[in-house]
Amino acid sequence: MKVNPSSCLCPVLLCLCFLERGYEARNYSQAKVISRSHNATHHNQTKDGETEVHHRPKRGWIWNQFFVLEEHIGTDAQYVGKLHSNSDKGDGSVRYILSGEGAGSIFIINEAIDINTNKPLEPESEFIIKVQDINDNAPKFPDGPFVTSVPEMSELGTSVFQVTATDADDPTYGNSARVVYSVLHGQPYFSVDPKTGIIRTALADMDREAREHYSVVIQAKDMAGQVGGLSGSTTVNITLTDVNDNPPKFPQKNYQVFVPESAQVGKPVGKIKANDEDIGINAEIKYSILNPEGAAVFSISTDKDTREGVITLRKPLNYEKKKQYSLHISAENTHVDPRYSYLGSFKDDATLKITVGDVDEPPLFSMDYYIMEVYENARVGTEVGAVTARDPDSKNSPVRYFIERREDKEVYFDIESISGVIRTTQLLDREDTPWHNITVMATEEDNPSLQSHVPVTVQVLDVNDNPPKINTEDEIIICEGTRAGHVIQTITAVDKDDFANGKGFSFSFPGGVSANPNFTIKDNEDSTASITARRRFHRLTQELYELAVVVWDDGEPVLSSTGTLTLRVCSCQRGTRLKICQSEAFLSSAGLSTGALIAILLCILILLAIVILFITLRRSKKEPLIISEEDIRENVVTYDDEGGGEEDTEAFDIIALRNPAAAEELKFRRDVQPECIRPWSSRRPIRSRLSPSSLDIDEETDVGEFIKQRVSEADQDTSVPPYDSLQTYAYEGQGSPAGSISSLGSPGAHSDLDYNSLDDWGPKFEKIAELYGEDIETASESTEKAESEKQT
Repeated sequence: MKVNPSSCLCPVLLCLCFLERGYEARNYSQAKVISRSHNATHHNQTKDGETEVHHRPKRGWIWNQFFVLEEHIGTDAQYVGKLHSNSDKGDGSVRYILSGEGAGSIFIINEAIDINTNKPLEPESEFIIKVQDINDNAPKFPDGPFVTSVPEMSELGTSVFQVTATDADDPTYGNSARVVYSVLHGQPYFSVDPKTGIIRTALADMDREAREHYSVVIQAKDMAGQVGGLSGSTTVNITLTDVNDNPPKFPQKNYQVFVPESAQVGKPVGKIKANDEDIGINAEIKYSILNPEGAAVFSISTDKDTREGVITLRKPLNYEKKKQYSLHISAENTHVDPRYSYLGSFKDDATLKITVGDVDEPPLFSMDYYIMEVYENARVGTEVGAVTARDPDSKNSPVRYFIERREDKEVYFDIESISGVIRTTQLLDREDTPWHNITVMATEEDNPSLQSHVPVTVQVLDVNDNPPKINTEDEIIICEGTRAGHVIQTITAVDKDDFANGKGFSFSFPGGVSANPNFTIKDNEDSTASITARRRFHRLTQELYELAVVVWDDGEPVLSSTGTLTLRVCSCQRGTRLKICQSEAFLSSAGLSTGALIAILLCILILLAIVILFITLRRSKKEPLIISEEDIRENVVTYDDEGGGEEDTEAFDIIALRNPAAAEELKFRRDVQPECIRPWSSRRPIRSRLSPSSLDIDEETDVGEFIKQRVSEADQDTSVPPYDSLQTYAYEGQGSPAGSISSLGSPGAHSDLDYNSLDDWGPKFEKIAELYGEDIETASESTEKAESEKQT
């Protein structure tokens, strides 16, 4: 604080006014006071003319402890304290100036105005004004009201909840912020700790079922709860949560219910309920039927929504057999808390009596379903079976039977209305419909509206009425060159009849024979047969063969049928297991790409270009295209071609060389093979055609006569080569003891060589193998024929 000595004012009363409320923001205020004097220094003149300087004496303050109370109420300024400087002589020459925090606004000081200079008398001095707290803030619960819970049946002193109040007063000054807690409302059920605010149960074993909700009012008071302290309160809503402390109870011990005997199985017939004061899972109940007699006919389950025991019928009721049932039913909790087992058993029992009511019931069939049998093709009216039904009621009304008809189904059966016998109305075919399903209806004669139904299944039994058939529709392929004795195909048969009438099949050729000139059939005795070749086959000789095969079953009676197999001779592709004709194989494998086709066309174009160029060059040289006759004589033309014989008419048609009138009468169609002329193979060796047996002569016949006969036939027959065709006949004569060395007489002699091995020599020897193999087969056939004729 600075004292200004320029003002010689009397000590003034310093009054400071504290205007700001709120001790929390500022507890102390600093102020500076300056004392100012009229002259800062005193200058005295000496006699010698020198000036005498007087130094200011040391400042001396008279301090008092300054305090100010908060929350001052009133219009007048509040007195804080008094300041005085020892430099103040009381003459009004000192003026006090207040500066610093709150100066001029919160705090003011009385001043004495001096007319002298206004210079500081001494430096500034600081002091602190302390604001003293008063109890002007009540405790508060900023988060209230509160909601909490505690389990019922809790022990005494169980902690429930803790509340905390706040006080804005200074906790370091007095008891203004010292809070204690107490219960205003909620006793004697709950208590609160005065210091911590923890709420506890004040009673043991509080029952939720008696009272569930509590509203507790807690008070917080400052000044340590003394008189004059401020207080605040809050509400704590406490709910008792449920525990399983109550067993289920039946309101009564005996119940009765009426159930008609017509009640459907699986449908509810009654309800029973036990009450449980608990809630949630603690009130879940399981019902049970204790006595086995009742549990065999009825069952009980729990409805989750209503917690009722629903009684359901397990078996049909019959008033005539049993008129009343007694059920012993128990109800028990599914979630039992062992802490409360001391309260007793958590289950209860009751008795339910069920009375069965008599109802006029429909007829009752003796069986739930019927299965009957009848043979197919049985005459109309044949008895299939019978159904029986009776009136289950005591009056025993007569029963009538009917078959339910459907418009979309054909009627095969009928039933006698009184006896219940089922008969056929049509011929039955097992192969068409092996099973028939019908429904028989029974009604009471006295009350036709009461109906009952039963399914009846009729099985049609098989009889052997369908012959077996060969199980093949495709052509059978015979490869050229197939050896004699080779199995061409294994055939089977099918039968529409049942397995008992068609389980075994036998095979043969018509007439019961097992062989013909071309094929042999062998019954394998396993319902299959093997077709075997007796000779080699050639496509040019005959391409198609039709083979009749007889197959019969072993049923009763035995039935048979004849099927025709179509066999085709073709040149098979070697090296493959699959039998495919070579032409077909070529067509199936001749898929050429676009590039290959273009290359082939280019080659053809190049060849045409070469031919055209050759013709052009010949014309430019003017050489004749036809050489003179002299040149022809000097040229030898060689044709390396084996002739086909007399019947080789495929190379060119010689009809043009004959008489046109005669040719028209004797010309044959090329696409039809004449039945009177046997087609000989073009590759057959000449010795076979010109043998004495083929020429119809013997050794004693005159050869000259034979030649004349042939010449005459050739001149008169226009179908043979013309006159310019030379036919040569040669005969070596008779009587030589050495015998003839000509090949004309060789067909009768058989070689001991086995030519079948030629088949293994490869494709180059294929034709030789065919020729020699054909000769052997032909000779073998001739021998067999001769032996057969001798035996005949």
